[in-house]
Amino acid sequence: MVPKSFSARRSSPAGGNGVHRPALSLKHVDATFSLQSDDGAFEGYASLFGVMDLGHDVVMPGAFRDSIARRGVGGVKLLWQHDPAEPLGIWTSIVEDRRGLHVRGRLNLERERSREALSLMREGALDGLSIGYRTEVERKDPETGLRRLERIDLWEISLVTFPLLPQARVHAVSPGLSKGWFSVSSGR
Repeated sequence: MVPKSFSARRSSPAGGNGVHRPALSLKHVDATFSLQSDDGAFEGYASLFGVMDLGHDVVMPGAFRDSIARRGVGGVKLLWQHDPAEPLGIWTSIVEDRRGLHVRGRLNLERERSREALSLMREGALDGLSIGYRTEVERKDPETGLRRLERIDLWEISLVTFPLLPQARVHAVSPGLSKGWFSVSSGR
């Protein structure tokens, strides 16, 4: 839960109680987030191509292309822990690049759960991304059980505590696109 002191810090420096929001820097096991204001924007990789997840699935390059073209960025929901009753905001960009599925989103900070998510991201307690989808085309290796996902109907991407693909993470949080992105620096 977001401490009440955070809502008190929203007042403008020119009036009200004169409380200013300080720049924050947080350290995580392998990342440093630097946040200066609360617009709720962030980015990361929701899926990586050619990397096996904990369920023995591997997403192949191009797997999301048709779904993104069909649904558009507005047709893919931004959820809390895959809960359809807990939307957090909107995705502003969903793009396949050479590495995987790169996403940018913006939390709706009018919602308490979104403020909680941002607070958890600041603490380094929440940085996982996970996709919700239906498999359309797959190839399964009968010997290894490895499933190669060649075409996916993507319907949601969630902020999660434990992603099935451990490398699917938020890697940057922004105080606003006009001010530039603050990147997460990896210690690995």
